[in-house]
Amino acid sequence: MKWSLRLISVAGIGIFIHWTFSILLIFLFFFFLSAADGDVRTALTGILLIMGLFLCVVLHELGHALCARRYGIGTRDITLLPIGGLARLERMPTEPKQEFWIAVAGPAVNVVIAALCFVLILAVHGAEALAFPVHEPGEIFILDGIPLAVLMWMNVILVGFNALPAFPMDGGRVLRAILATRMQYHKATRAAATVGQGMALFFGLSGLLVLNPFLVFIAIFVFLGAQAEAHYAETRYALHGLKVRDAMLTHFRALGENDTLGDAVDELLAGSQQDFPILRNDEVIGLLTRHNLMQTLSDHDRNAPVTEGMIRTFETLSEDDELETLQEKLREGFTHTMPVMKDGRLTGLLTRENLAELIMIHSALEESGHGAQMRDILHRGRQTASGDDIHAPFIRK
Repeated sequence: MKWSLRLISVAGIGIFIHWTFSILLIFLFFFFLSAADGDVRTALTGILLIMGLFLCVVLHELGHALCARRYGIGTRDITLLPIGGLARLERMPTEPKQEFWIAVAGPAVNVVIAALCFVLILAVHGAEALAFPVHEPGEIFILDGIPLAVLMWMNVILVGFNALPAFPMDGGRVLRAILATRMQYHKATRAAATVGQGMALFFGLSGLLVLNPFLVFIAIFVFLGAQAEAHYAETRYALHGLKVRDAMLTHFRALGENDTLGDAVDELLAGSQQDFPILRNDEVIGLLTRHNLMQTLSDHDRNAPVTEGMIRTFETLSEDDELETLQEKLREGFTHTMPVMKDGRLTGLLTRENLAELIMIHSALEESGHGAQMRDILHRGRQTASGDDIHAPFIRK
């Protein structure tokens, strides 16, 4: 993730901290300082407990990651954010059983931590120290009570919060995994997302009634998380089994390395294409995006070669690549256009619009009850052109 600092690597998984986390610690320090009537030591103790909490969050995410590894799913990294931790899996599990155990593994770590704290507190301080450390309304429990007891209750709260059956919490994934044993994955996601958004509305209304901004924040977080997860599942379902060739643009303009920025402007204004592959004979040597074209025009005149503004490092796709595997790139915001190659030759372009239109067609067919016809429609459409003509780019002469 951008703007993150690598802290350590555990089991080959990089642990990162986002720069906004430091802002959270500074804010909490002064908040604790004010709550403790200027006692710096108490405020620092509060910060140490917060850092201990986030250590538990890292262990929570490692629980997900290591369980996912058992099913052959790698983890790219774990990043600490002000709202918690984020473990980026290389792919989402495809089996409900796998998702269930991966989702449960994180909270299970917090249960173990809380149990260890419970045993230590009981042995060292006695049963009376186990009470939830809040005595009067308005007190901040982090600053009150035995630190180990505070840490225990923090983990209990983490388990309870993550058990909520709402995305993006683990409880939402557990609910989907259970539902997915009885219905299709995307329908299970939609049902679980509906439950999550219902809970979000309840939290939001409760927060407004009792004037609690934290509940309102949770409501927004849960509502948007459920919406994003439902969209992700629908996209995954729509793209399942399809190849890049099924969605790529096959009629497009390509520019030669000797063409000028003025030529690129003419092509941009003449059609709907935004980005242009730059060719040297049949080799793709660069990609001129609309954004780069505008930036380069501000520094050069129309007669400058297109090579002045082209991207020289870019990713290409094969016609046989699975569209479903590109979903993570979509989520991370890959470039607007990606060249598609076959046997070393440019045969198409994959754009965001192509994928969006493909998903809209699939959704429309699903609503009409003809979702199974999706692949037949694509197949017949690709057969309407003859031979290699459908794979021939229009090279500017």
